[in-house]
Amino acid sequence: MNKLPTTLGALKASGYSSRSVKAELRANLMDRLRAKRPLFTDIHGYEDTVVPALERAILAGHNINLLGLRGQAKTRMARSLVQLLDEWVPVVEGSEINDDPMAPLSRYAKDLIAAHGDATPISWLHRDQRYTEKLATPDVTVADLIGDSDPIKAANLKLDYGDERVLHFGLIPRSHRGIFVINELPDLQPRIQVALFNILQEGDVQVRGFKVRLPLDIQFIFTANPEDYTNRGAIITPLKDRIGTQILTHYPTSIELGMRITRQETRSLPEQAERVRVPDLIRVLVERIAMEARASEFVDRKSGVSARLTISAMETVVGAAERRAIRNGESHTVVRIGDLRTVVPAITGKIELVYEGEQEGPEKVAEHLLGLAIRNVFAELFPDPVKTRKKPKNEASGARPVSDPYAAIVAYFDEHSCDLELDLTDTAYTKRLSAVPTLLSVVKDHHAYLDDEERRLWCEFVLHGLAEHSRIGREQLQGSVRFGDLFNSMLSGTLGDEGEE
Repeated sequence: MNKLPTTLGALKASGYSSRSVKAELRANLMDRLRAKRPLFTDIHGYEDTVVPALERAILAGHNINLLGLRGQAKTRMARSLVQLLDEWVPVVEGSEINDDPMAPLSRYAKDLIAAHGDATPISWLHRDQRYTEKLATPDVTVADLIGDSDPIKAANLKLDYGDERVLHFGLIPRSHRGIFVINELPDLQPRIQVALFNILQEGDVQVRGFKVRLPLDIQFIFTANPEDYTNRGAIITPLKDRIGTQILTHYPTSIELGMRITRQETRSLPEQAERVRVPDLIRVLVERIAMEARASEFVDRKSGVSARLTISAMETVVGAAERRAIRNGESHTVVRIGDLRTVVPAITGKIELVYEGEQEGPEKVAEHLLGLAIRNVFAELFPDPVKTRKKPKNEASGARPVSDPYAAIVAYFDEHSCDLELDLTDTAYTKRLSAVPTLLSVVKDHHAYLDDEERRLWCEFVLHGLAEHSRIGREQLQGSVRFGDLFNSMLSGTLGDEGEE
């Protein structure tokens, strides 16, 4: 940085040659492609879909609209494109719109170069300073984006309002030679969207009341939710026609991808990582909650279920386990299935319900989604609890009855119950699970690779799985869960409902 030219004359002598923002993006992307370096290092699941489309758009020199539901990394991708800009570019020192010393646009820069010639001072702008982002809201005005006359500047400089020097540039002119992002484009009022026509088609901007033309050099990126569901507005057709490429984003297509994203984005302190162990089973269940929500009849699918749901859920689960360890004076603990009940507040604020869901209530819908996640993951990891208890229709045919690995567990709960409080110590937690006959054997028989810490978690998982498949009863109590006889649990639930009524 210290060796870079500081005057226009020195810049010319260095052999510097200007190029447009789109040319910068294109050239630097080509270098990455040749070197087989990924466009993004922290965005997963788009390698074969969104990223190739984005690369093609950049090579074509297009302005881009990223269209997708919430929580699909649209803004993050836009911000990451800054890395494709040149690290430093020269600007006329003091210029409000980052004037290129070789091709000045503003009156200020032209006058300064006319007065000082090769001695005109220049400064250098880092690529991180060449990114501007604006959230579209209904109160955004043309003056905010494009600019307007500034009466205070006119008074201070004692200039007439018709003088170009009283202009106050908006965000777009100030983004000259950089990347400008408008998030949630449909929220921009139609009359404001019209103001973008010339910028996108002709590459220039005209400030109201002045005969000034600024051929701006900007890479535009827009983000939007699908306009067919939003009640807040839409992208007007002529504006869509002027955006070169529209790219559809999507949610993770597999649990493994979702886990990778959640693990990357979850914020946890080093001391939390040391105190709390999060087994993969918990991570799978958290991702499955989001997948069940995206397919649920109670959730508005057009609104989407953000990846922030799983991130918040994972942070909440870790916090619940850490709280228990601190209260019990334990230096280490493992997340339990019971800790998943604490994610209900993280779910209710991140899903939009349809009418049927509103009738059920957000908390009941969240608990329903959690139950579905446990039920379906359990069916993938253990023998089907429903099929194993069925006898052959015709025993005389010689068909062998299916062995029921859960028979002893079910028989135990016909006469006994097991309470698992949320804040049980690890010792008490292990002792209560060990009292259930054959429970540990079922886990070992189907997942022998687990260590002792994870086996405790999986034993509890088996109980919840059997409850979700109606093999044993389960009552959700204040701060605990009770497993017992199915009939008694159903009766208690019925009486509880009557009491509420």
